[in-house]
Amino acid sequence: MPTRWLKLTVSYDGRAYAGWQIQPDKPTVQGTLEATWQRLTQESLRVTAAGRTDAGVHALGQAVGLQTETHLTNDDLLRGLNALLPNDIAVSAVEDAREGFHATYDAIGKRYRYRIHNARTPSVFERHYAWHFPQPLDADRMHGAGQGLVGRHDFSSFETAGSERPDSIRTIHELTVERPHVIASLRDANSPVAENLAYGNTNLIAFEVAGDGFLYNMVRTIVGTLVEVGVGKRPVEWPAEVLAARDRRRAGQTAPPHGLFLVQVDY
Repeated sequence: MPTRWLKLTVSYDGRAYAGWQIQPDKPTVQGTLEATWQRLTQESLRVTAAGRTDAGVHALGQAVGLQTETHLTNDDLLRGLNALLPNDIAVSAVEDAREGFHATYDAIGKRYRYRIHNARTPSVFERHYAWHFPQPLDADRMHGAGQGLVGRHDFSSFETAGSERPDSIRTIHELTVERPHVIASLRDANSPVAENLAYGNTNLIAFEVAGDGFLYNMVRTIVGTLVEVGVGKRPVEWPAEVLAARDRRRAGQTAPPHGLFLVQVDY
């Protein structure tokens, strides 16, 4: 068979995994997907992903690229992978890609969502998919504060040490914070998980961030910083001041991983 280049769209619940990237003696999403591919096709290969999500982080629309010589059709691969994968990983699409496609380097934009369960008492059903924050939060104040981060900036203040990126310049196209009954973009996502997460109550706060790329822990640090505004500890102007400082010590905490979802990757 001639070589084919494919793009897979993958969703996963990150609770059981030490992140996306393969690690020795630890369960990872990449390792599970590659082992399942080998079981289905008898091919041993390495796949690439648009983003190396951390331990506990979820995905609704992770993009995965690979090069294959299998005789199985895309529909065969879709059915076969979902039949063999564990029930916390699902493939929603298998598509042909251009020759040389690389899921990481070819991506031109990503969209993330972070969810907070803002109520005095924790939720049994949200505990794995939202950060429980018991103090009252003002979503409108957080939304207003976030607008100071929109645009092309040096996001050094929101980058956790350990990033391998050559620079910290990124562009945020959109940053919204809302307390919705139904999040339209999540509701419309082609995923059963997305449908389940779309319908909630007014105790849920959703942070939506879209940009051309993100630094290590950038979204989670933005959330932790905006929460300080939402709880009344800092003024609305403070996140823009943190941005200008280019100093991670000036920003808020890194929000916990389990509230974060990679929603979409653009090419």
